[in-house]
Order: sequence, then C-alpha cells, then structure tokens
Amino acid sequence: MCSPPNYPVFDFYQNLNQFYGVLAECCTQQSCPSMAAGPNLNYTWINQDRKSVQLPAPTYIDYVMTWVQNLLDDENVFPTKSGRDFSPNFPSTVKHVYRQLLRVFAHLYHAHYTQILHLRSEGHFNSLFAHFLAFGKEYELLDVKDIKGQPGAPVGVGALWEKWKEMGILES
Repeated sequence: MCSPPNYPVFDFYQNLNQFYGVLAECCTQQSCPSMAAGPNLNYTWINQDRKSVQLPAPTYIDYVMTWVQNLLDDENVFPTKSGRDFSPNFPSTVKHVYRQLLRVFAHLYHAHYTQILHLRSEGHFNSLFAHFLAFGKEYELLDVKDIKGQPGAPVGVGALWEKWKEMGILES
C-alpha cells in the first residue's frame, strides 16, 4: 500500500465530526447506551489496560474523535512541513483511523438516519460516506470484512454497501 495524501483523511474526519455535532443532541447516553450499529452489533473500546469495554455511543464517538484529532495534530503522524516523510507505520495508522470512522458512520446510519432525513441532509451524508468508501477502497484502507463483516455477522453499513453496488455507485 502506498501512503495516501493525508488531506482527505482530515476532510473526512472534519465533515463527519460536523455531522455528528449536529446530531449530538439526539445521541445521548440515554438514547444510545451502547455503540450499536445494528441489532446484534455493538462496538467496544479498548481501554488503557487493553481491555474491551462497552461505552455509550456519545462517549465512544468522543474518544474516537479526540484520538483522531490528536493524530491529525501530531506532526510525526501527519507531516505538514515540506521535506517531512510519513512514518513507516503511517499506512497501518490510517487504516485504524478509517476503521474507527467507519464505526461512527455505521452508528449514525443505524441509530440516527431518521434525524438525518428529518434535517434533509441525507444527500450530503450519503455523498460523504460514498467518497469515504471510494477513497478507502482506492488506497486499500478498508478491508471488506470491515464493511460487510465476517460471513453471517451483522454490520451496520453492509446493506448500504450492497445497495450502492446494485446502483452502480461502487464496484465489488
């Protein structure tokens, strides 16, 4: 995998964070007590003790967004100055960022798409997600299992992926 340019990752993060900001009043610890992306799919956070813990969706998303912002601000991870090279582990770092952002997308689609429709923002949100997937596919940042899950496992965005394939927006 080659090192992709870092500006789309920044843009995807910024745009997703703005969408979440608009939906944050609907995504509360009471309405979203877990980071769910489907009836049988709950994401867990790995804490500092390397233990998997269940978190309410707003807490999980806050952790993701803070973590990504800290990475984006780190000149050693996302160099912005001329002559600075990407670190050798940049591809794996970006893949991890992508996986976490995909989880945020999955939760928003699963739990808050009604609110996105109410705000008449589905076109913008779907376009952002389509660009996110296309860029991730182009630079091999997403594994198929991250999108479709393991055989028989439910994934929040899998049905949307299949629908876009049917419409010709995405290829297999």
